[in-house]
Amino acid sequence: MAGKFELWTDKGGDWRFNLKASNGQVIATSQGYSSKAGALNGIESVRTNAPGAPVVEIEK
Repeated sequence: MAGKFELWTDKGGDWRFNLKASNGQVIATSQGYSSKAGALNGIESVRTNAPGAPVVEIEK
């Protein structure tokens, strides 16, 4: 089974999503969105913008 996005509303009423790997592990969690459409746009952004994203190490 491939990875999947899970979409839900939190206790505060914001929409959120997790990206889960095929083994069920959460590999990304979204910010809160005020609308379902906003969360779905966030999912599409991950799908579009992340496939070739480089890894950049930063200092904190």
